[in-house]
Amino acid sequence: MMAEFNHKVLVVGSGAGGAMAAYTLAKLGHKVLMLEAGRNYDPKKETPMFRRNSEAPLMGAGNKDKNFGFYDATIDGGWQVPDEPYTHAENTDFYWWRARMLGGRTNHWGRYSLRFSEHDFKGKSRDGHGADWPFEYQDIAPWYDKTEEIVGVCGTNTGLDDMPPSAPGILQPPPKPRVPELLVAAAAKKLGIPAVPMHRAVLTRSKGDRSACFYATPCGHGCSIGAAFQTTTSLIPMAKATGNLEVITDAMVKSVTADEEGKVTGITYVDKKSAQEHAINADVVILAASACESARILLNSKHTKHPNGLANSSGHVGRNLMDSTGAWLGAQIPALKGRPRYNEDGHTANHLFIPWWGHKAQEKGELAFPRGYHFEISSGFREPGSGVSGDKQGYGPELKQQVRDAYGSYVGFALRGEMLPNPDSYMEIDESIKDKWGIPVAKFHFKWSDRELKQIEHGLITAKQILETMGAEVGELPPAEKAISKGGEIIHEVGTTRMGSSPKDSVTNQWGQTWDCNNLFVMDAGVFASNPHKNCTLTIMTLAMRNSTWLAEQIDKGVL
Repeated sequence: MMAEFNHKVLVVGSGAGGAMAAYTLAKLGHKVLMLEAGRNYDPKKETPMFRRNSEAPLMGAGNKDKNFGFYDATIDGGWQVPDEPYTHAENTDFYWWRARMLGGRTNHWGRYSLRFSEHDFKGKSRDGHGADWPFEYQDIAPWYDKTEEIVGVCGTNTGLDDMPPSAPGILQPPPKPRVPELLVAAAAKKLGIPAVPMHRAVLTRSKGDRSACFYATPCGHGCSIGAAFQTTTSLIPMAKATGNLEVITDAMVKSVTADEEGKVTGITYVDKKSAQEHAINADVVILAASACESARILLNSKHTKHPNGLANSSGHVGRNLMDSTGAWLGAQIPALKGRPRYNEDGHTANHLFIPWWGHKAQEKGELAFPRGYHFEISSGFREPGSGVSGDKQGYGPELKQQVRDAYGSYVGFALRGEMLPNPDSYMEIDESIKDKWGIPVAKFHFKWSDRELKQIEHGLITAKQILETMGAEVGELPPAEKAISKGGEIIHEVGTTRMGSSPKDSVTNQWGQTWDCNNLFVMDAGVFASNPHKNCTLTIMTLAMRNSTWLAEQIDKGVL
């Protein structure tokens, strides 16, 4: 079968970037072979959508194999993957999440889908930090529309400077806010801070053979009806339906191969089931294996013309490693205690959130840090788990009443903020350690700078003000150094193969085409020139669609 399938393009990775690249090229008539390091996954058969915590060991609590709970859609992945270690430099904490399943992280991501804005693409021009992207917001805006249309994103045009509008008719209606979210919005408004509908890749209206969400089961379990976007129920089957996509799973890519002139010829991979090594040729190779995995592949692809790794004449492969900042603050809200029960499931994540409101204050020099953050809100009546919130006293009926009163009365703010690149945060190859497949592993160096710590400090003070406005008792705030997340913990790592306008300080051009090899592309978050506070996935897919369309034009013209 493979012999008959004469592919033109080889894509490594089946998540947001890889699947969108494959779908775009397949729809434009180009044959694509996709390699995925994880096993095949069929969400229609395997998703534990309607399982309750009460049916699971330890009431569904997370463990080292299932970080996000017993029924998380992840199959073999996590921060630790058997037989696939990674290492750290001294005094470094970094968590590297690998999905290792068809569809990658799109099976279990938060599905928050926020556009980057004109502030985000030209940050360096505004404040002198980091790097600008090699295009402007207006260049990518129409592609955001196309991506939101295919993916199915619910939300509204808020008119806020941090949330660029979608074209009319693109966004699906958002779900109604819940009572605690309305309380947050009212408290934040008193402080001059807006709370608005979150944009989320969950259908509130049916689209094709994907059904609308019926608010019954956590999105983190995966979604067999296709309401919550994942590539395994959308882009991959849609690409296969064209007849132009073939997929090989359990294919651990070892390196990208090149000829004597240094031009890319294909890849070598290990079949994880047989442990046999295979070589596949292709006219064009697209890496979309995730920011750090794609960088690892390039650094492991040494060649006489590319002694420091493929596409690495700039020395920037593996550099500029960034993750989102994270911190959390929550409290019990007296007005929510003992309130009547009703179904607050909704689409299981934020109906309202707090976007960054401080651009004008930064322009005036009123803040001690550059860039921004947003707050995601946790609240409401949720399925009970293995823990009980708060400080409970006594026993018997009195204790039960305290638990009943406390249920649904807590509000938490999860901060997600922008990190800037720094010379102490990067990844390289650990030449002394190999994984089970004989491939040298990644070694991480990571450090938050004072800019991120000042941002966290500001965020904690703001969260406390909102909670206290709602009547909560918050107490003393932790220092930013203790409150901030570990590197990689938010699972938004980007920047390791960044795009730019010069081959001296970037790995690819604006199309994801590597400066050193014109038939080698990167289409995951590695190409991000900065890491705005917004979740990465919508922009990964938007860039992959735009850049694959450009690539298809190059193939059609005979350039590639």
